Amino acid sequence: MAARGPERLSVLLPTYNERDNLPLVVWLLARTFSDSGIDFEIIIIDDGSPDGTQEVAQQLEKIYGSDKILLRPRPRKLGLGTAYIHGMKYATGNFIVIMDADLSHHVRLDFMYCGKQKEGNFDIVSGTRYKGNGGVYGWDLKRKLISRGANFLTQVLLRPGASDLTGSFRLYRKEVLQKLMEKCVSKGYVFQMEMIVRARQLGYTIGEVPISFVDRVYGESKLGGNEIVSFLKGLLTLFATT
Repeated sequence: MAARGPERLSVLLPTYNERDNLPLVVWLLARTFSDSGIDFEIIIIDDGSPDGTQEVAQQLEKIYGSDKILLRPRPRKLGLGTAYIHGMKYATGNFIVIMDADLSHHVRLDFMYCGKQKEGNFDIVSGTRYKGNGGVYGWDLKRKLISRGANFLTQVLLRPGASDLTGSFRLYRKEVLQKLMEKCVSKGYVFQMEMIVRARQLGYTIGEVPISFVDRVYGESKLGGNEIVSFLKGLLTLFATT
């Protein structure tokens, strides 16, 4: 095993029915890290996918090595926030990346890590779809309106100091993420929003990088009516308590 340098990047990758996307996103990440000379590990947190995602992850462990790919499954869907908490138990990096496994996010993490984070020594670097040349591709009008509306409401009620509160492509210092997880109470999609609001409360610095968000190529979106209702309830709770 190669000696680890002073910095290591851990990617937390929650999955549910992502057997088609997982091999490609892992390959793209591994190539990016290798080309940039970044020491890394990818921790796959699968919530009992019935489509064989775990079997694919086990094969990836064999291909890349268990020091680079770690499968840490859970028995069933237990929420996005708790998936990150579960993955953090096994992370050895001093920087943590959270992202989706559905190829929606730009995997050129060297821009976020070697570029923006080093530039401002930020505690958090967040990908944003709503600033600079960021954008969303492949969504219908309804989905765009829901996302824009959610961010607008959040900006008005919480004034968080960041332009994209519902995105899930971020880099954290490990100790910062640990502290935020101790403070956060949300478990679903509201988790991403609460993390930024709590970060502002605690005085952590946040940098933003414009990203192009592309709708998933394989599989179905997990966003449904229940998640929208949960988001609105969480938003009002944060407004009342922060």
